[in-house]
Amino acid sequence: MKTNSLHRKTIDWDSFTTQVLGRAKGAQNIDEPSVNAAIIQALTLLDDSHSLFITHKGSYLYGAGRQSCSDEAPALPALGNDIGYIKISGFSGGGSDAQGHAETIQNEIRRADSPTLRGWIIDLRGNTGGNMWPMLAGVEPILGEGTLGYFVDPDGNTFAWTKDYPNYSKVTFPYTLYKPNPKVAVLTDRLTASSGEAVAIAFRGRPNTRSFGKPTCGLSTANARFPLLNGASLVLTVATMADRTSKEYGKTVEPDVLEANQQLYLEKALAWLREP
Repeated sequence: MKTNSLHRKTIDWDSFTTQVLGRAKGAQNIDEPSVNAAIIQALTLLDDSHSLFITHKGSYLYGAGRQSCSDEAPALPALGNDIGYIKISGFSGGGSDAQGHAETIQNEIRRADSPTLRGWIIDLRGNTGGNMWPMLAGVEPILGEGTLGYFVDPDGNTFAWTKDYPNYSKVTFPYTLYKPNPKVAVLTDRLTASSGEAVAIAFRGRPNTRSFGKPTCGLSTANARFPLLNGASLVLTVATMADRTSKEYGKTVEPDVLEANQQLYLEKALAWLREP
């Protein structure tokens, strides 16, 4: 935590250590309740709302300040044949599963595409996150290529979201739209979180793009997983997300058209896509 956490430069580590070890004082093994209490205290003091701990038994521990978001069930827009629609849900997995997820999204784009489309809706409502890379790779025919965003660490180092990023998922047979660089309306709500927010951020600064709906959950930070010797893992927040213009987030991502009423923002999104 002291070496990698997002807030490592502002935390009083002497006080941090005293408080955390005080919770576990007298513990003889890692399964004692006081050890979990110490871990929860550490996660709370990190104050990033996103870090977590996975015990060797598979249970999850969160800090007291863990961000929790909820929203109503998303309603589907009343689509015509002139609008393409892609729903991108949360996904956790890697390797061949991640590639398969990316290819599933592109196959959905392939099925929805036609020469008569006036634009696309990318629906990120309810996307609570997971692995952002197959999501970005899957929506690439609509999103485009190049630098899609950045991770920014506390030292100001940036790590670009491109095809060269080690975790980026590759699609075997990439799809090409009938009409390149289309108009895109991105939908977000309070349940758009973490990697879901990363996809929303990747569309920020893209030409012919507007976002509609509600602010996102507020977990637009990057986590890294640190495995421990006993099979547990520390999932630690290590960087802030930034869009392709280098604007940093870290909290909620506000849509261009802020509207709480679902019916209204869906109507506004469709009207904008159909503008000449």
